[in-house]
Parts: sequence; C-alpha cells; structure tokens
Amino acid sequence: MSRTPAPADPLMAFSFIGGRPCLDFVATLGKRHTAPVERLADMGALDRWISQAQLEADRDAAAAPDADGMRITPADLEDARALREVLYRLLRAAMREQAPDPDDVVRANEAAARPDLAPQLAVGEDPDGEPQPALRWQARHPARAALATVARDAVLLAGGPLVARVKECENPECSLLFLDDSQARRRRWCSMERCGNLAKIAEYRSRTRKKS
Repeated sequence: MSRTPAPADPLMAFSFIGGRPCLDFVATLGKRHTAPVERLADMGALDRWISQAQLEADRDAAAAPDADGMRITPADLEDARALREVLYRLLRAAMREQAPDPDDVVRANEAAARPDLAPQLAVGEDPDGEPQPALRWQARHPARAALATVARDAVLLAGGPLVARVKECENPECSLLFLDDSQARRRRWCSMERCGNLAKIAEYRSRTRKKS
C-alpha cells in the first residue's frame, strides 16, 4: 500500500470507475472541459495512484526509496502526466474513428514496450513457520513499470473492438471516459453515484420549477 496519505479535498481523490486501467489513468486530470483538476499534483499523488490501481511493486522488492520514503522521481511525474495526455488523445481519436497523431502513436508504443512488473519467487513461511514459496512483484523502475502496463492497456483498447464501447460522461462538467459494459449499451454517466444522481436532481428541480 502507498505510504502517501489520501488528500483532504474529495475533488482530488482518484476515481476507478472507467472499467480499464488506462481510462482510470486519464481520469487523473478531471473536468477537462471546464476547470481542469490536476490530481497528479505531486510525486506522492502518483505514488498513491499506482498503489490504488494495484500496479505497485512489492515494497521489499522494489527500488530503494529515497530519504522521504518515495520511489517516484520528478522525472517519473513529468513522464506520467505527458503519457496521460498522449493516451487521452489516442483514445479520443479511436472513439471518433479518426486517425491518431503519429507522434502519439510512437510515444504510446514506446511506453507500452518498456519492462512491466515481473513475478519473482521468494521463500516465505506458512502459518506453522514452515518455508514455502511466495510470489513477489518486482521492477527496477516501479513507476515506469506501472506506466508501461497502463500504456499497454491503452494500445490494446484503442486498437481493438472494445473501443466502440468507450464513452464520455454526459455531464458537461465531467470529462471521465468509461467502458460501457451495460447489456443495452445505454449507459450515460460515469456512475450513478456521481453524475447520474446530479442529473436526476437537476431534472427534478427543472420539473418542479415548471409546475410552480
């Protein structure tokens, strides 16, 4: 688990409702069409996102932390933000059945080709203290490995048939992308708990005003 505390501002909390890691990753920049909210505000936020997305290398197997306990560098944060925007543009082009920017294709492919988390066997102990094999996930560069997984997911999604199910939330103040896995393919909101309920409240108030 990440050692970085959760943000006090709910607006800065990460959402994991996109249905794919790459969609959850591009959601780290919220409200793109109105007042953008940068949720990867610092290295700690990127560390927290990687942990909450379950893309974290085991702490005892990952690269050694710095004096503050961080495994994220300023370069990692810069790369993450840049890759996020590349993947967003790539996915939006695929959703619209448009040709992607060639530079975005190159950068996404480069990120997807980087080493991912690698499974490693270690010797652990069972409840009786007897030795038994234990699985650990290791990466020389944990942040790069996590971003490689995200980039690979975006490449597979943008180049596959499921991209036809990717939608943008219909709330004009929300820019979250999600994979519509509903049976009728009529999902309109990123989630009912978020924008769906807000739309229902707005519709109710509009009807009330018309009757008064």
